[in-house]
Amino acid sequence: MNFGRVFVLASNVFREVVRDRILYIIGFYALILAAALLLLPEFAATTQDKMFLDFGLAVMSFLGLIVAIFVGTGLINKEIEKRTVLLLIAKPLSRSELIVGKYFGLLAVLAVLIVIMTVIYLGFLQFKNIPYPVASLLLAAIFLFLQLSLITAVAMTLGVLTSSLLATALTFAVYLMGNFTKDLLQLSRQSSNPSIERMTQALYLILPDLSRLDLKNEAVYGLAALPDTLSLILNAGYALIYTILLLAIAIFIFSQREF
Repeated sequence: MNFGRVFVLASNVFREVVRDRILYIIGFYALILAAALLLLPEFAATTQDKMFLDFGLAVMSFLGLIVAIFVGTGLINKEIEKRTVLLLIAKPLSRSELIVGKYFGLLAVLAVLIVIMTVIYLGFLQFKNIPYPVASLLLAAIFLFLQLSLITAVAMTLGVLTSSLLATALTFAVYLMGNFTKDLLQLSRQSSNPSIERMTQALYLILPDLSRLDLKNEAVYGLAALPDTLSLILNAGYALIYTILLLAIAIFIFSQREF
């Protein structure tokens, strides 16, 4: 794999996504936070600080998820539908380089979005003198990026496998189930039906456990202590390994396709 070609492709993807006005999401995020600051006191005067802390991270997560899924599922399919993939693979560009370059280009967009939205979020907190745990919120933002990186890999893998519309629906399903598989596994252990327990165990093993990468509640409400350093490293490693595995699957599927 030629990393020079991968970097050039990633740069092109980054510029293309930015030209599609995806960064207008940042302005939309700022408007949502401004509206929340005005409206939350009307509904929860005593708990508005905690609610705003939680709301800011939740909206950041949702907007990042929308970009990861809707852009990620179409990155390769768009090239196939426009037949431009024939020009790309005719050049000295391998199919693996195409997948990896597209992935890192979108990852750069997500990184920019998360960094800028985090700065805006902390700016609002500072402006309104809302007390907040800086380190915990920054850690939650970092792990949000890891979660979105994994979801992007899911979106690209499904996008290579099927149509953009179906891939989008399936990626949303994976995201929702990935956040609740651990809870379903615990519930199934209380069931007297062994087949249900086996099914939930299989889902837990196959689907990504996205709850490992969700630190919003711990950071905002302190519902449980933040994981220790070793657990954080292991969870980050889990996301990295799962992402690499998904990209390898995407490369394998794409290499078998005929155009």
